[in-house]
Amino acid sequence: MSLQILLNFFLAFVWMFMTVSFTPSGFAIGFLVGLGIIILMRRFFSKRLYISRVWAIFSLFLLFLRELFKSSVQVLSIVIRPNMNIKPAIFEMETELNDDWQVTLLSSLITLTPGTLVIGISDDQKRLYIHALDFEDIDQAVSSIKNTFERAILEVSRA
Repeated sequence: MSLQILLNFFLAFVWMFMTVSFTPSGFAIGFLVGLGIIILMRRFFSKRLYISRVWAIFSLFLLFLRELFKSSVQVLSIVIRPNMNIKPAIFEMETELNDDWQVTLLSSLITLTPGTLVIGISDDQKRLYIHALDFEDIDQAVSSIKNTFERAILEVSRA
């Protein structure tokens, strides 16, 4: 991936020298031309294109913002209710993530989402212990996390 990024920057600078346009717009045009060349030459790279990983990271960020907004509204509705009929609970979620940074990112995303908190990780880093503010169904909560954050993290880390 880093080779592709460096190649793209190199092609952008070559474009700037060829067109004798040393402006930010000349660099941007060169960068897009270089990206087009890299896309055309993608079969010569052993790994997937870096732009797909950049898109996956951007999608993960948008997913987090969406979940942050949804959970903030849910927590706000709980807080402004006259009587709090909440059912807090702690549950265990088994994860498919392998690397330390993946488990750390998942734990951080869950903790940063209002109403949920990762309170522990097993020694083998395969199970997360999560506290939920208003808990209804364990299968629904686990599948929600697996189908959103965990799937997006796996997409970012896919080779």
